[in-house]
Amino acid sequence: MNKLYEGLFIFPESLNDEGLDKSIDKVKNELVNLGGSLEKSVKMGKKYFTRELSKSKSGHYVVLVFNVDGSQIDLFKARLKLSTDVFRYQFTLIDSAKVVSEV
Repeated sequence: MNKLYEGLFIFPESLNDEGLDKSIDKVKNELVNLGGSLEKSVKMGKKYFTRELSKSKSGHYVVLVFNVDGSQIDLFKARLKLSTDVFRYQFTLIDSAKVVSEV
């Protein structure tokens, strides 16, 4: 059963706008390959970290809202590590009852 997730993705600071768009497309393609779909994408811009992470001082923050089967989320995480430029990510399950009541 597909579930709605919100993912916060951090991409490397070294990417330019074109490179960032390509990296977001790679994430979307991995999601589609797992039977998921992208609902919404929001670029939050480049933000500086509180402390240096892996010799990086900042990153491009992007929020993606997507549907995917809950059993595929671990495979999605594994694919992100291997085949994309994602520096860090965090997923939050969105309660569908809450979304319906807000609309």
